[in-house]
Amino acid sequence: MLFDDILIPVAKNAVKELYGIEADEKSLTFQETRKEFEGELTLVVFPFTRFSKKSPEETGKQLGEYLQQHTNVVKSFNVVKGFLNLSIADTTILQTYDCELSQQNFGFQKADATAKKVIVEYASPNTNKPIHLGHLRNILLGYSVSRLMEATGKKVVKVSIINDRGVHICKSMLAWQKFGNGETPASSGMKGDHLVGKYYVEFDKHYKEEVAQLIADGLTKEEAEKQSPIMKEVRSMLVKWEQGDEEVRTLWKKMNQWVYDGFDVTYKRLGVDFDKLYYESDTYLLGKKMVEEGLKKGVFKQKDDNSVWIDLTSEGLDEKIVQRSDGTSVYITQDLGTALLRHEEFSFDEKIYVVGNEQDYHFKVLFKILNKLGYEWASRLYHLSYAMVDLPSGKMKSREGTVVDADDLMDEVISAAAQETQKLGKIDEFSSEELNKLYETLGLGALKYFILRVDPEKRMLFNPAESVEIHGNTGPYIQYVHARIQSVLRRALQMDSLKGFTNFSIGNYADVNAKEKELMLFLLKFKEIVQKAAAEFSPAVVANYVFELSRTFNQFYHDNPIVDESNINTSLFRLKLSQHSAETIRKSLYLMGISAPERM
Repeated sequence: MLFDDILIPVAKNAVKELYGIEADEKSLTFQETRKEFEGELTLVVFPFTRFSKKSPEETGKQLGEYLQQHTNVVKSFNVVKGFLNLSIADTTILQTYDCELSQQNFGFQKADATAKKVIVEYASPNTNKPIHLGHLRNILLGYSVSRLMEATGKKVVKVSIINDRGVHICKSMLAWQKFGNGETPASSGMKGDHLVGKYYVEFDKHYKEEVAQLIADGLTKEEAEKQSPIMKEVRSMLVKWEQGDEEVRTLWKKMNQWVYDGFDVTYKRLGVDFDKLYYESDTYLLGKKMVEEGLKKGVFKQKDDNSVWIDLTSEGLDEKIVQRSDGTSVYITQDLGTALLRHEEFSFDEKIYVVGNEQDYHFKVLFKILNKLGYEWASRLYHLSYAMVDLPSGKMKSREGTVVDADDLMDEVISAAAQETQKLGKIDEFSSEELNKLYETLGLGALKYFILRVDPEKRMLFNPAESVEIHGNTGPYIQYVHARIQSVLRRALQMDSLKGFTNFSIGNYADVNAKEKELMLFLLKFKEIVQKAAAEFSPAVVANYVFELSRTFNQFYHDNPIVDESNINTSLFRLKLSQHSAETIRKSLYLMGISAPERM
C-alpha cells in the first residue's frame, strides 16, 4: 500500500508509546479509504482497544493525533467508529508521485542475475482440430501471465506442448484416409487446421452411426462403443503409429504439418508467441521410461492385463492408469515425461500450467505422482485453472462441429469493431490501410480485454457485440481514452509555450485539486497492481485497474481544462499527468497483449 514505508514505523511507535506494547505489523495494515469517507488511507483500530482501554473512537483519535504530529505525511484525519481515515498531505503526494513516475518504466521490474526462472505453458492444442474459443481463453491468459511474470522481474520461458499423437489424432487421420478423396488445404482452399478438424467431425458422425446400428442389433451402449469397426481401426492405427509403421507415420506427418501451418497463422494474428514448442510424440517415450522406473520403485503396480496403475486412494484421490494393457501411453504419461524434460532443460524455479478446470483432478494426480517418484521440484508446479467460455448460443463441442473457430471469431469482432467505428465517424483522415489496421487493433483489443477482464476461475459468457462497444467496460473504450490523450499531447507539442511539458517536474507544483489528487493516487497504484496481478496469476486485476484509471482520467479531463494558455504552469502540470496516464494505460494494455492506438 502507498506510504506504508513511512506510516507503519510511525504507527508502531505510536502503539508502543501510547499503550506500552510492541504492535504486530500485521495489525498495522493500511487500506484504501472507502469512497464515501474523507481520506486516502484507513487504519482499523479495533485490535488496539484492548490495550488503550478506550472506545474505538477515542483510540482512533489518539493514534491519528500521534501520526499527524510525528510525520508530515498526514494532513488531517477523521474517525468513523473503529476506522481511522487519514488525508495525505498534498506535498507528500506530489513528491512521491514525482519520484515514482519519473522512473523509467515505472511499475515494471527488470530481471537481474538473481531473477527466478518461470516456465509458463499454455495453448497446448491437439492436431485434430483448429484453435477455438475455448483455446483462446487459455492462450490469452497464458500470454498475459507471461508478461506479468516478466514485469515483476522474473525470467520467463513461454512454452507449448502440442498434442500431436493419440486416439484423437488417429480419428482425423482415419476419416481423411477413408472419406477424404485426397483433399488438401491447397485443393480445398481451407486452412490446414480447419481441414483436419473437418475430418475429426466426419469420424464422429460415422462412429455414432455404427454405435447406433450395433445398439439396434442388441448390444449395450458400452459394448457397441467397444465393438465399433471404425473405432477398432483407430486403435489399430495408434498401435501401428507407436510401432513406427511407415505408412501411418507418413500420413501423420503430412496432416500434422497442415495443422501447424494453420496454427501459425492464428498465433501471428493474435500476436502471441512461444520460446519453445514441445511435441507429445517426442516426450511420451520418456514418460514410459518413468513408468518403468516407478514400477521398480513400487510406486506403480501392474495388473493382470499388463496395464499399469497408481493407487492414490489413501491421498484422497483414486486409482489412475498410466499405461494401457497394449503398452500405449495415456496423457499423464506424456505429462510426466514433459515435466522431467523441462526441469532438466531449464532448471526452473516455478512451472505454471495454464489448463482448464476440467483437468483439475489430472494435475492433482500428476503432481502427486512426481512427488512420489522423488522429484523435489514437484512442489514448485502450479496449475492455473480457468473456467469455460460460453457463447450466447450455448456450450461448444468440437466433435459435433459446434465449436466457434478462433479465426472466425476474430473476423467477427474485427468486423463488429469496423461497424462501431464507422458509426462514430471521425475516420475521414485515415487511409484505407490505416483503417484496416485500426479495425484489427480495436477488434482484437475487444476480444482480448473481454476475456481477460474476468477472473480466470469464473465461467464467462463471451458476447462479440458487447465486446466492441465504445462505452462501458470494454477494450475499445480504454483504447479510445488512450487515443484521446495522445491527441491532446500532440496539440500541446505544437505550442511553444507548452511543448516543454515532457520535462515538467510535478514535485514543485502546488494547489492540487481533488480530481488531480485522485488521478495521481490512482497512477501511483500501478506498481502495486502489477505485483498483485502477477501473484494471483490474474490479468483481470490489471483489466479492472485500467478501466477504472480510464474512467478516472475521463472525469479529470471533463472537470479540468488541460490546455489553458492563460495558466501555463497548471497546463504543464495537467499535460504531465495526462502523459503519465497514457503511459500507464499503454503499459496495462501491453500486459494483456493489447495494442494502444495513437489515434481513433
